[in-house]
Amino acid sequence: MRRVTITNQEMTGVAGALRAALDRYRLATSAPETAWGFQSRWRIVRGVDIHDRASLDSPDATPPLVLVHGLAVSHRYLMPLAAKLAGHHPIHVIDLPGFGLSSDPGRVLTVAEHADHLADWLEATGLPPTVVLGNSFGCQVAVDLAVRYPDRVRGLVLVGPTIDPAARTAFRQILRWLGDTALEDPLQLPILARDLRDAGPHRVVQTLAHALHDPIEHKLPLISVPVLVTRGSREPIVPMAWARAATRLLPLGELAVVPGPHNTNYAAADHLAELFLAFLHSRVLA
Repeated sequence: MRRVTITNQEMTGVAGALRAALDRYRLATSAPETAWGFQSRWRIVRGVDIHDRASLDSPDATPPLVLVHGLAVSHRYLMPLAAKLAGHHPIHVIDLPGFGLSSDPGRVLTVAEHADHLADWLEATGLPPTVVLGNSFGCQVAVDLAVRYPDRVRGLVLVGPTIDPAARTAFRQILRWLGDTALEDPLQLPILARDLRDAGPHRVVQTLAHALHDPIEHKLPLISVPVLVTRGSREPIVPMAWARAATRLLPLGELAVVPGPHNTNYAAADHLAELFLAFLHSRVLA
């Protein structure tokens, strides 16, 4: 039998990785407490109490950055990225109506209706034109916002934009999502469970139906601001062929690959934040 020896350096590396994973989890699940440099706020928009997680250390630098979550999740899994961006620009991580800590709008909203709520929320908060980052389904909301409310948006970051036109069925999207879940940080699973509880299965299923009927590829050529498209290097939800096609459709688009699966905003937040800030200063603020 071969003897396996673990060095002190390896033990230190494992311990450090575990601490980092636990810190990400604590940060992600800290709301509504004021903690980790963020506070929870609520604002009534279109009769819905909208929650956002806002950075306490908000420099005067503009534009502010607004982060929009995906289909079955909430602000929580975006918090590791938000923490990396805090200190550079004001950060707002919003819960869409019916998700996370935002209240129930009374029915399941379409992509356009989510964009309407987001536009009204931006107006109600008095924020100047923002750079909006969306992940997955959040990309669809961000794109619709940029097309129909161009005065609200200075730039976009689309992290794993859905839906790949080559897989526009619920069955194929669920298969890809299950494949990606197996690659994500295991501590995201309890976060996902909490988010599913908050939204409810019916809202998640019906929102997926709305997402499937929202051809993002028709809207991308209409966006006039700079756009950064990213995908995870190991993700099945956004294949490289679709990421490249989406980028080509954008008048001012560029593509970057981030190590990891679909939710690079969670486990690869360092890398994604660097790309985001470099894009912001070279393309949006140049």
